[in-house]
Amino acid sequence: MTTRILALCNQKGGVGKSTTTFHLARAAITAGQRVLVVDLDPQGNLTSVAAAEPVPEDQVGLADVLSSRAEETARDVIVPGVWEGLDVLPTTGETLGFVRDELVVAGAGREGRLRESLAEVAGNYDLILIDCAPSLDQLTINGLTAADAAVVVTQSKLWSANGLAHLLTTIDNVRRYYNPELSVAGIIVNQHEEHTVAGRHWRQELQEAAAARSLTVLAPPVPKRAAIADATEAARGLDEWGTSEATSLAGIYADYLTTLEGAR
Repeated sequence: MTTRILALCNQKGGVGKSTTTFHLARAAITAGQRVLVVDLDPQGNLTSVAAAEPVPEDQVGLADVLSSRAEETARDVIVPGVWEGLDVLPTTGETLGFVRDELVVAGAGREGRLRESLAEVAGNYDLILIDCAPSLDQLTINGLTAADAAVVVTQSKLWSANGLAHLLTTIDNVRRYYNPELSVAGIIVNQHEEHTVAGRHWRQELQEAAAARSLTVLAPPVPKRAAIADATEAARGLDEWGTSEATSLAGIYADYLTTLEGAR
């Protein structure tokens, strides 16, 4: 079985990319897969919940892997995750932000640094999930260039719907210039409020926009539930949370994973 690499992306912050990455990783672990999560967000939120032990700010991490000024490889900086079978390529401190700035002025090949780094370790995993930064900068372009497919994480809100076209244009450009095999595996509508008029309206808008591009909006949407955030902050899977609601929510991510891995 070849390694599947998915980049979770949206230029808007606060849509739940890191949370979604965490729970998709858990779904893969419970399915018996070997998983690597890559924290490509300078905020390092995924590292803080997915790493088995706290990662000190001065410890080497993804920034060192991507920088031309450091010699570390992905293999040098990967740390164990909170579950057996999970590893983390971590980000801490402010260094990834500095490397993002370095990439802006770097020369040829800057878009492929993450792809080259992951190629050295990909054979150790069934699934690699890249949690992209909330922007369309060189970090996200590196994530998309390294991936087999993009997973758009969005919300049923005005600004999220309006930003979808911009994100899809960026994905198209990465496909054109750097990664011709890149596809969009699906769109996840996160933190959905079905009981509100606005929530239903913007979900419909997203579905129509996706249909116009022949893209799949995964169903059902992830509802806005405290259990999802609570389990994430506690570094536990929803199946470990101990409530029937959380177990049901875990099933949504498991179904998503099946769809995303099948979207070749």
